[in-house]
Amino acid sequence: MSDRKVFELSDELIGQLAKLLQLSILTGTNVVDHFRLLRVETEEGRLALTPEYKEYFENSLNSMLKEAEQLQEEMQTTIVQA
Repeated sequence: MSDRKVFELSDELIGQLAKLLQLSILTGTNVVDHFRLLRVETEEGRLALTPEYKEYFENSLNSMLKEAEQLQEEMQTTIVQA
């Protein structure tokens, strides 16, 4: 008998992997770096995102969006002044 454990990926985790791939394409960053930050736990025989990781990702995404909005405002101000 084998003592190995087999897990499936939760739909949420699969969706997160897709988001990370999209994020890496949009930002020009390495998707492997994003994957390394993933944190998962077992949930009913499936690997699922930890609550801490979900909070981290949401905060990171919000931070990036705020930075993008600030850059857009700066660019519009620069164009108006020119």
